[in-house]
Amino acid sequence: MDDTTPLDVKDHFDTEVQKNRVLSLGEWQDKWVTRKIGFHQEQGHQLLKKYLDTFLKGQSGLRVLFPLCGKAVEMKWFAERGHTVVGVEISEIGIREFFAEQNLSYTEEPFNEIAGAKVFKSSSGNISLYCCSIFDLPRANIGKFDRIWDRGSLVAINPGDRERYADIILSLLTEEFHYLVAILSYDPTKHAGPPFYVPDTELKRLFGTKCSIRCLEEVDVFEERHKAWGIDSILEKLYLLTEK
Repeated sequence: MDDTTPLDVKDHFDTEVQKNRVLSLGEWQDKWVTRKIGFHQEQGHQLLKKYLDTFLKGQSGLRVLFPLCGKAVEMKWFAERGHTVVGVEISEIGIREFFAEQNLSYTEEPFNEIAGAKVFKSSSGNISLYCCSIFDLPRANIGKFDRIWDRGSLVAINPGDRERYADIILSLLTEEFHYLVAILSYDPTKHAGPPFYVPDTELKRLFGTKCSIRCLEEVDVFEERHKAWGIDSILEKLYLLTEK
């Protein structure tokens, strides 16, 4: 798919069936406690590796946001390349496991702008992970970002909260931003989510007025574990959003 291809060319699933589905923050925290974290990728995201140069454009010293970061190993990739990484994650377990598994020392302190929130910072100073809801972020005054890597975030947001989420994401972008987002396409009548089905048309509705949207690649990501979801196929689509 290229810039001239209609975004909704393959949109044929029921887009309404998941619209009222809601998971609470507590339920997401429980997934870490009960180790239901099949979304974590120990080797990092293969499409991100493939398109890293397209994403970074050879620039250095970028500010990179990881919304709903979990313990994504890619945060260390970017930090090691000299970029400043900021992550947002509701689970303190996920944040602590990131630093432990990447052998990074860190400090933690309350983040007073948001009640109950904490910020965990690598000793090197270029990774800061905020333990709070993404929807509390506007109060945090954490600045704007040159890059956002959104994998497992937009697809995890309750469908009814997507507009609010998109508004926050757009408010955090610098003028010459690159927003890389991975969405999933499967039959939502067979699996309630999360991760949720995000149609191409939804991406266009949420971001199309302010962003140019280009599909870089779509890949079949079906694994044995997906059979338990009741589905027999699932595609991951990688989109690059840039300033319009």
